[in-house]
Amino acid sequence: MEQESNVPPIYIVSGGKGVAGHTLVESMLIQYPDHKIPVMIEPEVATQERIDEIIKKVLKTNGVIAHTMIDVKVRRWLIDSCESNDIRHFDLVGNMTDYLDSVHDLKPTAQAGLYRMRDMEYYRRVRAIEFTMQHDDGMHNDKIATADIVLAGVSRTGKTPLSIYLAMFGWKVANVPIVPGTPIPQTLFEIDPNRVFGLTISMTYLIAQRSSRVTRINMNPNTDYVEPRKVRMELDYAANLFKKGGFKVLNITNKPIEYSANEIITILTSRFGSDKWSNEEH
Repeated sequence: MEQESNVPPIYIVSGGKGVAGHTLVESMLIQYPDHKIPVMIEPEVATQERIDEIIKKVLKTNGVIAHTMIDVKVRRWLIDSCESNDIRHFDLVGNMTDYLDSVHDLKPTAQAGLYRMRDMEYYRRVRAIEFTMQHDDGMHNDKIATADIVLAGVSRTGKTPLSIYLAMFGWKVANVPIVPGTPIPQTLFEIDPNRVFGLTISMTYLIAQRSSRVTRINMNPNTDYVEPRKVRMELDYAANLFKKGGFKVLNITNKPIEYSANEIITILTSRFGSDKWSNEEH
């Protein structure tokens, strides 16, 4: 918000981004619809030098300070600086912090921005699940380059459940079905192969999985879907595609979904580091 001339501002001073303090102050100011008080955020305050800079600004504009300092030492610096310069200040979290420290004998992490980080983590997971549902079973193949993980495999290799499981931990996953006779999306070979995983499975186990599905949905039991020679051809076809693309192949035969997910995450971490959001859309 731009500073109105001759109107003393309220400075939000925070060890984090200042979001909590700004929200609280604005929620109070909204009760005064005619106010013209500028609200200025001073984020990531962690040193006495930074506090001194802010004090100079406040003195120059005759402003006041509202602060949400979690770090006890930095909060004490700020309060002392305000009092020695006769600056009016409002401690938005100090009294509650002191109460929790003294009465409940709890110790804070002193890490700023944890609430905002928790919110960010939650919404990342929501976005990951939405992305994964929108890119299930070959949908929107033109946009799979924005996925953190791409799974490819023939029918009944567990692509969808594995995708959803990974998405619940914040990974954006696309899965691409491999069907002989059906064109493979070119984008599968244009994206970073280090993010693509080819799922394979033993022929016996795959036929058992498919036979169970045939019975469940009343398909013709004589379908090529469970015919051993056709199934073998599908698996070989997929294996050749994985080799062509240089994709990491994972055999999911008899493996719990958690095991396969952990295997993928371990591989990605070794390739890209611990920042799992490295393919986040900007």
